[in-house]
Amino acid sequence: MRIAIINGPNLNLLGTREPEVYGAQSFEQYLEEMRVAFPEPIELSYFQSNVEGELVNELHRVGFEFDGIVMNAAAFTHTSVAIADAVAGITTPVVEVHISNVYARETYRHQSLMAKHCKGIITGFGLEGYFLAVCSFLSSPRQES
Repeated sequence: MRIAIINGPNLNLLGTREPEVYGAQSFEQYLEEMRVAFPEPIELSYFQSNVEGELVNELHRVGFEFDGIVMNAAAFTHTSVAIADAVAGITTPVVEVHISNVYARETYRHQSLMAKHCKGIITGFGLEGYFLAVCSFLSSPRQES
């Protein structure tokens, strides 16, 4: 099973950016823990970009071949029609993840443009949300259209 994890803007700063909100661990450190928790035959790929078009390109690249996508579009969640359209246009199911509880933050963070195209949303569980998202693909195999 191949699962892509795609992170958006500023998530390259995890571990140093606002540790009181996002924690003190880098995503690369957490990814190593995930790879131990989900050994072969599960393949976890990882992509991060601060550039909207690169995130769209990555969704297109993996969105017809992988079994699942865990997507944290970060601030683009609330602003990017392009990312929402990319999620709508692919066949691989997407789980939207947010480290913080977006509903306990500013009101502009309460809307996700891509949510209606996702299998589900996990918000507010810290980095553990990525683990939960991967588990969701293991408990419900991909349904072909």
